Amino acid sequence: MYIIRFIYKIILRTLFITIFFSTLQAKNLDKFEKASFISDYFSGLILLNDNQYSKSYGYLRNLEGLESNHPSYSIKYLHSLVNLGRFNEAFHFSKKLEKARLNNFESDLIIGIYYLKDKNYLLANKYFSNLKDYKDKSILDNFIVNSLSNWVNFNELSLTEAKKRIDLIDPRLENLKRIQNIFLHCFFKSPKTGFYFEDLTSNKEVDFSRYNYFHAKYLSNKNKYEEAKIIIDSSLKLYPRNLLLNQLKLDLVNKKYKNEFNCENLTNVVAEIFYISANALSLQNLYKSSNFYLNLAKFLNKNFYSFDALLAENFFKINKFDEAKKIYNDIGRHGEAFLWYSAKQNAKILIEENKDEKALKLIKNTFEKLSKKDIYETYDFARFLKNNDKFEESIKVYTNIINKISETHPLYPDVKDGRGVAYERIGEWKKAEKDLLASLKVSPNQAYVINYLAYSWIEQGVKIEKSLKMLEKANDLKANDPYIIDSLGWALFKLKRYKDAKLQLQSAVELMPADPVVNDHYGDALWMNGEKIQARYFWNYVLSLEDIEDEMKQSVENKLTSGL
Repeated sequence: MYIIRFIYKIILRTLFITIFFSTLQAKNLDKFEKASFISDYFSGLILLNDNQYSKSYGYLRNLEGLESNHPSYSIKYLHSLVNLGRFNEAFHFSKKLEKARLNNFESDLIIGIYYLKDKNYLLANKYFSNLKDYKDKSILDNFIVNSLSNWVNFNELSLTEAKKRIDLIDPRLENLKRIQNIFLHCFFKSPKTGFYFEDLTSNKEVDFSRYNYFHAKYLSNKNKYEEAKIIIDSSLKLYPRNLLLNQLKLDLVNKKYKNEFNCENLTNVVAEIFYISANALSLQNLYKSSNFYLNLAKFLNKNFYSFDALLAENFFKINKFDEAKKIYNDIGRHGEAFLWYSAKQNAKILIEENKDEKALKLIKNTFEKLSKKDIYETYDFARFLKNNDKFEESIKVYTNIINKISETHPLYPDVKDGRGVAYERIGEWKKAEKDLLASLKVSPNQAYVINYLAYSWIEQGVKIEKSLKMLEKANDLKANDPYIIDSLGWALFKLKRYKDAKLQLQSAVELMPADPVVNDHYGDALWMNGEKIQARYFWNYVLSLEDIEDEMKQSVENKLTSGL
């Protein structure tokens, strides 16, 4: 056995050396053939791919000298450094690579950005020009490279000459071209800047709400506070949850601006270009690359917390909850809008960690701290209480909101729906029914409200024909939603249309195979279609699921004994 293990280790070691160190010179081979170096390299790569930058750095920094013979090592190491905010180290390591003629795309990018921040535009341009020579660049890479080359030269150009360069951006990136055109006019202090902001944000096909903030910030930077307030108020009517706008509104009152952006500042503009790129990568689930560009953006503009919000969101999506919480906690220190946003995000994480009571305490304490509680923050609080089974508390908060808003308020149908659900959960059906109907009266195409009301009627054995018609509408509004399909199938079952019910419920099971209610309903439909063996199979499966409630468990056990 020992001999087999020894041979196995030799084979693995040989494979590793062959794959990763085939380019090493003979004189260096002994050093990097050691098990400790192999282990450090493997560990560093795995941790970097797992977005654990601090631990990755701890291993990769032990491999000094490896960059001479293994180019991918230096790229991985630079990613660790940038994502840890160790930008000076990244710069000096990049210069070391350059001296040894081992520079790469990342190292030239880092050196160029370092010089850009230092306002050494001539040197920055040299390294940004180098980036064009690297092959196999994506559309996004080319966008970044061309943008950097453009902006570092705009100090030497006129607005007309600079605009010609912007016009050369890949036509597939038309929206990005329009954004840069706005920043270009701002950078050159053009009187048309406001016009281009308005033109962009009035677009009905694409959500440019973020640029309402930049428009308002542009005006406030020029001490045009009243005009900035008009932009903020009109934008918040359309986008009431825009974090940047809500915080800027408070900042204008307090005259304290911790969230900084100035489109006349070259590094601020380039930072936003990196953010745009990072956001595009995040939408493609490429979180490691997204974080790299976000940290470059943060290096250029450390006081713009929108970058941190996306960084925290990236960590949340890959279940790096501790990292996300640290960032959210930091964001929360920079204003009340940020504080409330941070609390909601951290509460979401705590719930994922099964710390529901801690999440509830955090939300309650933070809500109490807010000096001004607007309708949307109050609605968030009520919704959180309801979603965490604090139904009676949530009803009080929902009622408080209803007393302050009219039926024309955008939140009215949501508030009525939320309170209706809370009433239903505490057994006050008449009040629940009234609220749910009121919600649908104002906004009749809410598929999930239709589903909740119709399913409640079906469970009570009333208005089943009406419920079926409502659920058919809901199914049209939200095709392939398993909850709605389940309700539709259950309505057909209650109407004794067992074959039709089976077809719908089978679809629901396929879409949501681990849901106990759906599987229980499907078992009932199978039984009534004469497929009793199959029905018992699904009922037994229901009992194996973790989320089954005691009442359902007893019901299923009875069906297994006696059938329907």
